[in-house]
Amino acid sequence: MSNYASEINRRRTFAIISHPDAGKTTLTEKFLLYGGAINLAGSVKGKATARHAVSDWMEIEKERGISVTSSVLQFEYDGYCINILDTPGHQDFSEDTYRTLMAADSAVMVIDASKGVEAQTRKLFKVCGMRGIPIFTFINKLDRDANDTFDLLDDIEKELGIATCPVNWPIGSGKEFKGVYDREKQCVISYSDTEKGTKEGIATEIPIEDEDHLRTLIGEAAAEKLLGEIELLDGASAEFDLDLVRAGRLTPVCFGSALTNFGVEIFLKHFLNMTTPPLPRMADVKPTEHEFSAFVF
Repeated sequence: MSNYASEINRRRTFAIISHPDAGKTTLTEKFLLYGGAINLAGSVKGKATARHAVSDWMEIEKERGISVTSSVLQFEYDGYCINILDTPGHQDFSEDTYRTLMAADSAVMVIDASKGVEAQTRKLFKVCGMRGIPIFTFINKLDRDANDTFDLLDDIEKELGIATCPVNWPIGSGKEFKGVYDREKQCVISYSDTEKGTKEGIATEIPIEDEDHLRTLIGEAAAEKLLGEIELLDGASAEFDLDLVRAGRLTPVCFGSALTNFGVEIFLKHFLNMTTPPLPRMADVKPTEHEFSAFVF
């Protein structure tokens, strides 16, 4: 393989889309942290004393704690050269987001676990759907009280019309957040709080068959609930199909907390295993003049 072809094959370019305040810029910062592009992740809160996000470089972004313009950020991770297109979530700046999506080979959709699918997410998802862009979902803010997990998946399927396939499964939320269950490895990865700007601490993995150890780690009630949910999940959820994922008809779903940095690297690894290098891509449907005007504010 030529150096040129090799460089193409290791490249991944994706956009991050969400409703405002779902945590996409914070997630972007944590990706950069794992890639070694930064040493300490910043905050998107509008505080004069806080360290601001790398992608929020304009003064208005630092003052208001929102992304106003798209940013392109590049970092290396595990042999991949990754380009992140961090887009504005606020509808006042959405035209910039629609243009940016033209350059994306895939999209990471960030959803607030306490709110589910919101208005701007619906609009951006529709743009991705018309262009046949694969969607990878990160349900964020499990460190806060969240909606029922099955309800969140049902919300995505009903609101956006795309099938979901959980890659992992959360164990509780808020103060009761214990970690996630990895469906492929069939093990529980425990959650431990860390300093918000640093990489996550040492993860403890326990095989799901080791029930005694599991109950000791996460508690009797959480273990009972998890085992019941896994049984229901294995029987009712859509089977993973990589072809459907790349066709934009099935979205893999991961859970975690970008703020506390739990589940971010897990998601990144799964994402890189499923995505492709840059490929030619065509929209299945050409938007009508009415549909196009509905996207532009």
